[in-house]
Amino acid sequence: MKINGPNHSNLNPYRKNIQKQQDMPKSHTQSDKLEISNQAKQLQENNKSLEARQKRVEDLKNQVQSGNYHVDAQKSAKSIIKFWTNN
Repeated sequence: MKINGPNHSNLNPYRKNIQKQQDMPKSHTQSDKLEISNQAKQLQENNKSLEARQKRVEDLKNQVQSGNYHVDAQKSAKSIIKFWTNN
């Protein structure tokens, strides 16, 4: 018994799509772009505050490593209370 009808061809329909895609000329491929705003550029240029912050962080690291850094518990508690009562 023959299952395929007289008009049935044994071609894979996906093969046609693959051939069409290969035959098509390749268009210009778009690449990723990164744009930095003028404000961000100014922030990068004005890194004086960044340098001061890095120096402060380095000083704090040295104090912690040497054991000379002590936290004022009263001041910390007041800051925490102030934060949670104002928000």
